[in-house]
Amino acid sequence: MDSLITAAGMALAAGDPLGALDRVALRDDAPALALRGIAMAQLGDLERAKALLRRAARAFGPKEAVARARCVVAEAEIALVSRDLGWPAKALDAARTTLEKHGDRLNAAHAGHLKVRRLLLIGRLDEAEDVLAGLDPAPLPPASRAAHELAVAGIAMRRLKTKPARTALEWARHAARRAGIAGLMAEVDSAFLALDTPAARLIARGQQRPLLLEEVEALQASPGLVVDSFRYAVRSGETMISLATRPVLFALARALAEAWPGDVSREELVARAFGGKHADESHRARLRVEIGRLRAELRTLADIGATRRGFALAPRQAGEVAVLARPIEERHAAVLALLADGECWSSSALALALGTGQRSVQRALEQLDETGKVQSFGHGRARRWMTPPVVGFTTTLLLPAPLPNG
Repeated sequence: MDSLITAAGMALAAGDPLGALDRVALRDDAPALALRGIAMAQLGDLERAKALLRRAARAFGPKEAVARARCVVAEAEIALVSRDLGWPAKALDAARTTLEKHGDRLNAAHAGHLKVRRLLLIGRLDEAEDVLAGLDPAPLPPASRAAHELAVAGIAMRRLKTKPARTALEWARHAARRAGIAGLMAEVDSAFLALDTPAARLIARGQQRPLLLEEVEALQASPGLVVDSFRYAVRSGETMISLATRPVLFALARALAEAWPGDVSREELVARAFGGKHADESHRARLRVEIGRLRAELRTLADIGATRRGFALAPRQAGEVAVLARPIEERHAAVLALLADGECWSSSALALALGTGQRSVQRALEQLDETGKVQSFGHGRARRWMTPPVVGFTTTLLLPAPLPNG
């Protein structure tokens, strides 16, 4: 490899894409095309970067399997940054296998970290943990070690294990400073911000306040009765009763929990559960039926007693009752939460991350666009959606990942 290629590679490793382009911008040989592609990606021109990397992969000869695999890994990283989650993951797995076979453990580890980050975005935590467990961070250089610790912290935050998350982020900050890459240090700072930004709301005794992730973790471990609006469940200690498929029952449980230790009128329960403006006799009859069903579901945790004006929740053992609510509550909150990371998402990527149909996501985006909450650019398959980060809350709990015991 000639000296200009070596110098350009070192410049990219140090986070200096302009310095790399100064050396190879006018060259069209395969190594130079690959380095130019990576430099353009670091500068933010992702479409140009993908085109250059594909040209480089075609230009490398059949005996240069390692070089072609590195191009595939670089293209996978661009796909991740541009939230192209439908990019063929099997190609990344094949490239990783090739790199491991030829002894390029550093780039193989990088491919593994990219796979972990993609799995985190689509909420497949168990698979992400399995991949991460097979990566040894000890021999990695500082930049790769920082990426590893960021992945560890990402899993820990989604598992609501804030102490391991902080420890991992401290390691990531140390490694990023050693690497001296400004973009990497900014990513670590952003991850720290997620720990120190309200992630949920607590509603109890008629009042509400924001909760940090650490406080959410403590609430989940407390013996109190918690109505969890993230998982549509009622829990106390180790016992959890899911109402995810019973939206009417969950609406009633939440209304009763918000009013505890007081009661809720029949008119309000009808409005919350059925959307009725007036509680006529048919509504009252249906309410009695649904309250009976809810009483049967919660029999191990609480009773529901009738009062003069409505119903009241009576926990059996828990001393307190609280509602764990989302930081923002509107029809398309989950879509907004994913877009709040500041990246550009395609509707197909959002559908994959949310586990729903692409057409449903497109309708949600159109409605949000009408209210000015999101914006798009491009057309057709190249259309991307984004929004400035929503001030005041983190997206961690709104990502499609299970909470503990899930």
